Amino acid sequence: MKKVLIIGCGLLGSSLVRTIAKKKIAKKIFIYEKSKLNITKIKKLRLPGKIIESLREGVDNSDLIIFCTPMSEYKALILKINKFISPKTLITDIGSSKIESSKIIKKFLKKGIQWTRSHPIAGSEVSGPEFGKDNMFNNKWCILIKDKKTNLKNLKFLNTFWKKIGSKTVIMNSEKHDKIFSITSHLPHLVAYNLVKSAQDFEKKQKFNLIQYSAGGLRDFSRIAASNEIMWRDIFFDNKNNLIKAIDLFIKNLKGFKKDINYKNNKSILKKLIKTKKVRSKIIKLKQDIDAPDFGRSN
Repeated sequence: MKKVLIIGCGLLGSSLVRTIAKKKIAKKIFIYEKSKLNITKIKKLRLPGKIIESLREGVDNSDLIIFCTPMSEYKALILKINKFISPKTLITDIGSSKIESSKIIKKFLKKGIQWTRSHPIAGSEVSGPEFGKDNMFNNKWCILIKDKKTNLKNLKFLNTFWKKIGSKTVIMNSEKHDKIFSITSHLPHLVAYNLVKSAQDFEKKQKFNLIQYSAGGLRDFSRIAASNEIMWRDIFFDNKNNLIKAIDLFIKNLKGFKKDINYKNNKSILKKLIKTKKVRSKIIKLKQDIDAPDFGRSN
């Protein structure tokens, strides 16, 4: 590949820059970033890519453009690149939901331009180019979206690209993707935000200084709730229908636990606790996490 443009150089964008350079996947890497603070950080870090002020410089003759921004920024960026982009250039993104943002792409992207969706399952609660890593995507799943009108040649190109990055790839359609991640990712983040808010509300109402006594549970949820608020607002809104169904299922199960606790239903609650406990073992068996106690923390 001769030229790649990364639009948005935060945690994942900067990780892509590092990995593409390290593995020599592209001869030239261009970085478009609107945050002045991030630009300052990128320069201090001396990331291996050329920072550009004009999108035209990056878009012209690019083989691949990767959107690494919050999904609420897609429309404005699409309208800008439409002026310069060639049908020879492939666009992808790393967004965590696909159906609604696909509608934005379909409505505003210039006709004849190819956009094939990606979703690398990587990252953490921190944001910013200083946290990027050149091994961020190693052995992590990357979902490639194949819908009715997906160009198979582009899909094959992206499959090769993400494997070179270090990812394991799997192909599914937008509908299946958004349903899966409403439960495995979007709901857990929403629960984390709500749990931490509940702790804050409890602290205020009871006038207890309880945060300093955070047990492992609240501590671990607070890590997730420290994630980028703009990104997660966009995800919640973008995957609204699936997430609302996931919330309804969560509320139903929560009411079941509440009932068991209220009536001290020993048999019912033990059955639930034993059954759900098995998921952790399955996650470790599938190498989605390590088996060290307390997530491998030393303290």
